[in-house]
Amino acid sequence: MSMKTILLASATALALGGLAGAANAQGIPVGHLADYSGATSDVGVPFGQGVADALAYINKNGGIAGKPMAVETVDYSYQAPRAISQYKKWAAGSGKVAAIQGWGTADTEALNPFVGKDEIPYYSGSYSGHLTDPTGAAGHGKGAPYNFFYGPSYSDALRGMLIWAAEDWKKKGGTGKPKYVHMGGNHPYPNAPKAAGEALAKELGFDVLPAVTFALTPGDYTPQCLTLKDSGANYAYLGNTAGSNISVLKACQTVGAQVQFLGNVWGMDENAMKTAGAAANGVVFPVRTSTIWGDSAPGMTLVQEISKVSDSSGTAYRPVHYVSGICSAFYMKEAMEWAARNGGVAGPAIRQGMYQKKDWVPAGLEGVCVPSNWTPQDHRGTTTVNLYRAAVSGDTGAGVAELVKSGTIKLEKVASVDVPRKPEWLGW
Repeated sequence: MSMKTILLASATALALGGLAGAANAQGIPVGHLADYSGATSDVGVPFGQGVADALAYINKNGGIAGKPMAVETVDYSYQAPRAISQYKKWAAGSGKVAAIQGWGTADTEALNPFVGKDEIPYYSGSYSGHLTDPTGAAGHGKGAPYNFFYGPSYSDALRGMLIWAAEDWKKKGGTGKPKYVHMGGNHPYPNAPKAAGEALAKELGFDVLPAVTFALTPGDYTPQCLTLKDSGANYAYLGNTAGSNISVLKACQTVGAQVQFLGNVWGMDENAMKTAGAAANGVVFPVRTSTIWGDSAPGMTLVQEISKVSDSSGTAYRPVHYVSGICSAFYMKEAMEWAARNGGVAGPAIRQGMYQKKDWVPAGLEGVCVPSNWTPQDHRGTTTVNLYRAAVSGDTGAGVAELVKSGTIKLEKVASVDVPRKPEWLGW
């Protein structure tokens, strides 16, 4: 997707909100940083579309306390220097943004000191555990007082999968120590939960093998799969996004590596199941919401209305990342509304708005967004990890909507793991 396309999409969203443009003096400036063309665009596109549609829908239906948001969406192609450059523009002068919907781990962690200093709430698509400690008291960093995200951290999601894997090993009648291996690029995003996962794996009785590295982009990963096969690994964590994971799954299927793959939250979805075909069958991965597209829940009515912002026909199938993007936008919306009632829509008040509710589900999204809690001392919104298994039972040449309707691809819920909210796991 080109920058021109993104700007046109942004303009459409602003028009829906009754705005002439992002610089409209009557609007509340909001930044939206997305990856629509970079290394993680395979999942960045549906998540970013969910955020964009939600913000446009909010504007169309009264905005924030009667005032529209002036949203500027920028495709930074997953390049941290571009994100930092754009942030500096958003943080400067009288047009300073009230909040930002962000994206990747490398850029989000790099921007953490800036958003704290500038007091700009930053809602990322990165779920790095480093961002969950607002004060720095846990000792894993300097603190991230203005960073928020919806869903379990990468570390807690991996902990949840390992807790499930330990039980799965027993149910399968496994003998001896199961073998676990971390796989992914040598990059802040896949590396974020590596130490936490390996530490818990050892505690749970796994034999932890040396990590296997593969790039964030698709490629020939036959050597990695041969290494995996020779190692005798039983459980392997795929730390990259779906695009490169698909390459690994196909290569491992070809060489006959029999492994239970554990995908990270961005590592698998319905689009990846279609592309990978039978190679994706059996992958277990976390889903941030309580329901997926097509499920019955009170809040799905609102989700379907939001979807019509970019699909007027109402026929598009929306993958798991799209629905999560809506939740991210709506938590920000309600925090901004609280701020409007308590001194004005500015960063410090929006941050305080994030602490006002317990077991919080945005209005209208009941049964969709997982009840979440943020406090001034703990930004782990939730430690509930909903695990799903990808099930592929035939040829995947048709469109995703048709494949889901026919049952050729399914997302089957296998467990819901409540990861302990241990103080020593804060920020890690």
